[in-house]
Amino acid sequence: MGDLKLSIDQILQFCAFWCLLPNPRHVTLSEEVEVSRHTVVDWSNFCREVRLDWVYEHRQAIGGPGTIVEIDESKFGRRKYNRGRLIEGQWVFGGVERGNPTNFFMEPVQNRDAETLVNLIQEWILPGTTIVSDCWKAYITLQNQGFLHLRVNHSVEFVDTADSGEIHIENLRRLAGEHITIHTQNIERKWSTVKYSIPAFGRRKQHFEGYFAEYIFKSNFSRSRLICEFFKRASLLYPPPQ
Repeated sequence: MGDLKLSIDQILQFCAFWCLLPNPRHVTLSEEVEVSRHTVVDWSNFCREVRLDWVYEHRQAIGGPGTIVEIDESKFGRRKYNRGRLIEGQWVFGGVERGNPTNFFMEPVQNRDAETLVNLIQEWILPGTTIVSDCWKAYITLQNQGFLHLRVNHSVEFVDTADSGEIHIENLRRLAGEHITIHTQNIERKWSTVKYSIPAFGRRKQHFEGYFAEYIFKSNFSRSRLICEFFKRASLLYPPPQ
């Protein structure tokens, strides 16, 4: 890991700045802690490893009877115009619990076929949940998987109304008189927040997981708790010698 010979004060200062500063922050870290850019990269990788470890241990399903989870997929990347309109980057599938935005999940996926997405839904969303999605074909079997599945036709509108025709009628039949506003605006807002927090270079497939873990970690703690929780996890991941 490059130059590990930092003083205790430098290590504490680096980790504290790394926890609190938004991306991009490499220049600020280098100047404030007085270390090389190469050292900043190496210690940043260590910090992300700590947060990845926390994220893996705290994976927890969301939803359940009486709750609504909005699901969607989003592309993290940019268009390349020199070769058609190819989009390079990372597809991510996610869901957020309506009324409780800290209950959410997001998973990078290689493709968006039914097998991939339904398996993730069964892993991340508890049975009995009401799921709201767009009309992507991969979701077609959710009604038979232990969920109440409602859809909004984004080619027509952002909130389901009678303008969606057969889809609207299908939603009414499934609701059986219950009133639920059918939209995916919460997961759309979540995508915007996540993308704002991850710099462009962090959206490449080889970097995405670490930057994404950082966002999830920060979402679970108040600013005043971030540094303490970071060092608690670091001490568990790399316990001092006995």
